Amino acid sequence: MVGKLGAVWGIGGLVLLLGEAIYRLTPIAMATFDSRLDPLHWVALVVWVSAMLVLEGYRGFQKSFSPRAAARAKYLTEHPNVVRSLFAPFFCMGYFYATRAVKIRSILLTIGIVAMIVGVRQVDQPWRGIVDLGVVLGLTWGIVSIGVFTYLAFAAEGFDRSPETPRAT
Repeated sequence: MVGKLGAVWGIGGLVLLLGEAIYRLTPIAMATFDSRLDPLHWVALVVWVSAMLVLEGYRGFQKSFSPRAAARAKYLTEHPNVVRSLFAPFFCMGYFYATRAVKIRSILLTIGIVAMIVGVRQVDQPWRGIVDLGVVLGLTWGIVSIGVFTYLAFAAEGFDRSPETPRAT
């Protein structure tokens, strides 16, 4: 029971975290279109949104983070542990009880995200909105891919993604 609750909390916590960011950033992103956009803004918008969909959505979430997070949630059900279940969102993100490489990537990614947030807050519209629109779309892709991989991890036969725990690799 602890493991199942941990898995639900782990995935639910991730979705809540990403959903909250989408909720906060969407009005700023949509305010971009309240400004007069010149051709440079439109080119930047198309390039940035495309880059974020490929780099954040596809490569970051779909190819790496989401399958691992789902595998780690499944690991919680198969290896119940109160501490891992209590801190399940952080466990699913790979902050602890993970391979050294996963922990390092998770910490560096967090530092990079915080630095980007601080930097982007200093930028005026429409540039801030352009950046935030790409982030919102990438995070939305992330939530969808987390849902798909979580379904595959728990409902499909042969889900073979590693949770990248110290003993699983």
